[in-house]
Amino acid sequence: MSNIFEELTQRGYTEQLTHPEEIKNLLDNESISFYIGFDPTADSLHVGHFISLMVASHMQKAGHRPIILIGGGTATIGDPSGKTDMRRMMSREEIDHNVECFKKQIAKFLSFEGENAAIIVNNADWLLDLKFINFAREIGSLFSVNKMLAAECYKQRMERGLTFFELSYMLMQSYDFLYLHDKYGCKLQMGGNDQWSNILGGVDLIRRIGHSDSYGLTFKLLTTKEGKKMGKTEKGALWLDATKTSPYDFYQYWRNIDDADVKTVLSLLTFLPMEKVEEFSNLKDEKINEAKKVAAYEITKLIHGEEEAKKAEEASNALFGGQGSLDNMPTATVTANISILDAIIQVGFAPSKGQARQLITQGGISLNDTKISDTNYILSDKDFKDGFAILKKGKKSYYKLQK
Repeated sequence: MSNIFEELTQRGYTEQLTHPEEIKNLLDNESISFYIGFDPTADSLHVGHFISLMVASHMQKAGHRPIILIGGGTATIGDPSGKTDMRRMMSREEIDHNVECFKKQIAKFLSFEGENAAIIVNNADWLLDLKFINFAREIGSLFSVNKMLAAECYKQRMERGLTFFELSYMLMQSYDFLYLHDKYGCKLQMGGNDQWSNILGGVDLIRRIGHSDSYGLTFKLLTTKEGKKMGKTEKGALWLDATKTSPYDFYQYWRNIDDADVKTVLSLLTFLPMEKVEEFSNLKDEKINEAKKVAAYEITKLIHGEEEAKKAEEASNALFGGQGSLDNMPTATVTANISILDAIIQVGFAPSKGQARQLITQGGISLNDTKISDTNYILSDKDFKDGFAILKKGKKSYYKLQK
């Protein structure tokens, strides 16, 4: 067995552990089954799920078996953790579709073959058939409502109102751990810091029933040095699906991270050896841009493959370095004589004409490297001399317009 606990700690993943010494010994001396869960509330994973996938991949490479739990059952409730409002209830058809989409993305990180092949399970398979009275007697009787309401995941909902439906989420997730423990010998649940209360519930449930081999570990959420969540863009979440976030936009996000976040990104979202991570992270001034290029390429390659990563890199180099082809940059087909305001909205630089005007008056919009100051400007043939025009917002957002 490899020293996986030290590796996870060195790379900065581990945060909270229920039984630190026991978990360290377990991971470094045994081959265990562990599980990480995802709620299928969309048809794609996003950057917020990236850490979980990386941890699962590191664990599998160290000889442990990943169980990826898709919350097809719990998604019908919605996890109240970190939410001030109740989540929309989803239909079974929506959830099933999203589960299938997830499986394709997860396969990029984990192997489903071999001795410690990953498995994917859907908790709808056991939760939706539970009998309420039996569940309340056998599982619910082991939970203290007072203790549950003191949990962080419920505190912020108390003022706005917490439904009994949502209160049962912790019981359901705890039961998931018990079910996986009994059926697959799963000993460890892992998740982001926002799942700590739910993970504690599962560990405690298994131990109350009489087993002593249940453990929990949380890893850090992906945040900037200022503590803000990464993966939020002007267009919304940074998705792992290329149809939702293009490989170019995905690449550019990581290419434009702050200098202070380079080490975090390289440590948590790439498989580069820590010696290389330290080397890149210690670069200063202009040289740190080389580290950002490496991060953007490596992360994009993980999600979209080497070919798409190279295309995104080439397009970025063409725009910012004057080398390479513009063929792979984001492109929008526009109508003849489109107004500058409509073009700005069409490519997603602004959601409304009011905000598009504001961008122009603040000097934030350029067309073919010429600042646009006229909010009534209409694009004409002279703007498409090479068959396309380059619309730019600020210094880092570009779109190729073609008719």
